[in-house]
Amino acid sequence: MESQVSVRISARAFVQSLVILFVLMMVAGLLTRAVPAGMYDRVPVDGREGIDPASYRVIPRPDYPLWRWFTAPIEVLGAPGNLTVIVIIIFILFIGGSFAVLDRSGIVRAAIGRIVRRFGQEKYALLLLISFFFMALGAFFGIFEEVVPLVPVMVALSYSLGWDALVGLGMSVLATNLGFSAAITNPFTIGVAQKLAELPLFSGWWLRVPVFIAVYALFAVFLTNYARRIERDPTRSPVHREDRAEREKYQAREAGLGTEPPRVGRALVWFGVLTLIILAVLFVGPFVPAISDYTLPVVGLLFLIAGVGAGLLSGAGGRTVGHALVEGWKGIAPSIPLILMAASVRHIVVQGGIMDTILHWASRPFSQASPFVAVLAMYGLTLLLEFFVPSGSAKAFLMMPILLPLGELLGVTRQTTVLAYCFGDGFSNMIYPTNAVLLISLGLTSVGYPKWLRWSLPLWLGVVLVTVVFMAVAVAIRYGPF
Repeated sequence: MESQVSVRISARAFVQSLVILFVLMMVAGLLTRAVPAGMYDRVPVDGREGIDPASYRVIPRPDYPLWRWFTAPIEVLGAPGNLTVIVIIIFILFIGGSFAVLDRSGIVRAAIGRIVRRFGQEKYALLLLISFFFMALGAFFGIFEEVVPLVPVMVALSYSLGWDALVGLGMSVLATNLGFSAAITNPFTIGVAQKLAELPLFSGWWLRVPVFIAVYALFAVFLTNYARRIERDPTRSPVHREDRAEREKYQAREAGLGTEPPRVGRALVWFGVLTLIILAVLFVGPFVPAISDYTLPVVGLLFLIAGVGAGLLSGAGGRTVGHALVEGWKGIAPSIPLILMAASVRHIVVQGGIMDTILHWASRPFSQASPFVAVLAMYGLTLLLEFFVPSGSAKAFLMMPILLPLGELLGVTRQTTVLAYCFGDGFSNMIYPTNAVLLISLGLTSVGYPKWLRWSLPLWLGVVLVTVVFMAVAVAIRYGPF
C-alpha cells in the first residue's frame, strides 16, 4: 500500500515564520542605528576563540547602509562561516529526500507492520515498542513532520486494540516529538546547534542517553496508565463520543499494515546495515578529530544512500523513487529561506557592530546569577520563541549566536547551552497551537485542540521537571567537552 510522501511545511506556518523573521531582520537593522557599537576582545581558550568578559568597550559605528538589511540573507552565503550554512542546507535536503523515499516505497509502514504482527497478542508490549520505535526515529534521525501520514494507521491500530484516538496520537506523533526533543543524535537540533557551537559533532551523547531513557519512562507510564484506564471504562476517554463516529472510517487504514512490498525484506536489511554504519560514524566522530569536521555531510550522504537504496531494493522502481526524492526535497525546501533569513539576523548585528553590545547588556542582569539560573533563562527564552518560529534549524541560526557567547560570559559551557536550546526547541512542538504538525495531526482524528491540551498537559509538566533536573546536572558537572 503506497503511502503519501512526507508532509510539507504548511503555507500558513511558512508565511508566519517568514513574516516574523523579516520583522526580526528589520528590528536588527534598526538596532544598528540606535545601539552603540561595541567590542569584546577575543582570546584563545583551550584552542578555540573565547571572550574576555572585562574587555568590553564602545567603538565607532561601522558604515552599514540600510539596503544591506534586505540583501543579508544572500550575503550570509559569502560571509565567514558560510560553509556551515551550506552544509546544513544540503544535509537537511538529504534527510528529507531519503525519508520521503522510505515513506513512498512503504518501508516504514512495513517495519511497523512487522512489529504489530510480532507483538499483536501482547498489546501493552506492542504499545511500548511502537512508542519506542517512533521516539527513536525522532531522537536519532530528527524525524518529526514525516510521521504524520502514519497517524491514521496508528489511530486505527489503537481502535482495534480497544483504546482511543488519543492513544493512537500518543504512540505515533507525540512519541516522535518526545524523541526529537530528548535527542541523542538529532541532526536538526543537536547537529545544527553543535556545529554552530564548534563542538565535536554529537559529542556529549553519554548524558543525552539517560535523558532519552528518563523521558521514555515518564511517557510509558503516562500512556499505559491512560490506556488501561479507558480499557476498563471507555466512557472515561475525553473523546469517547467523537470516537464512535470515527472507528468505521479507520478500519481500512489498519488493514494496510497487513500488506508490504514483495521485496521489503532485503530493503530493510539494506537500511539496517546502513543505519549501523551511520551510528558507528556518529559514535566515532567526536573522538577522531580527522573526521569530526566531516561527520554531518557524511551522515547525510549515508542516510540518502540508505533511503534510495532501500527504495530501489523494495521494488518501488526508479521512477517512484525519483518522484519521492523530488517530493521530499520540495517538502523541505521552504526551510531554506527561513534558515538564510534567521542567519541574516546575526549577520546584520555583526556588520552593524552591535553584537557585543547586545551580549554586554544581556549579561548584566545575570551577572550575579548562578549558571543554573542563566540556563533556565535560556530554556525559557527558547520556549518563548518556539511559539513564533517552529523551525528548529532556523531557530538555531537565530538564537545560538546569541546564547553561546552569553553562556560563556555567565559561566555556562557550550554543551550545556546546546542542551538547553534543544529542550526548549522541541518539547513544546506538540502543545503550541502555532505548530502546523500538531494541527494537521489533530485534523486527521476526532481530537480537538482543547481536549488534547487537557490530556497532554500533565505529561508536559513532568517533562519540564525532568529536563530541569538534567540541566542542573549539566551545570553541576560542567557538561562538555567545553
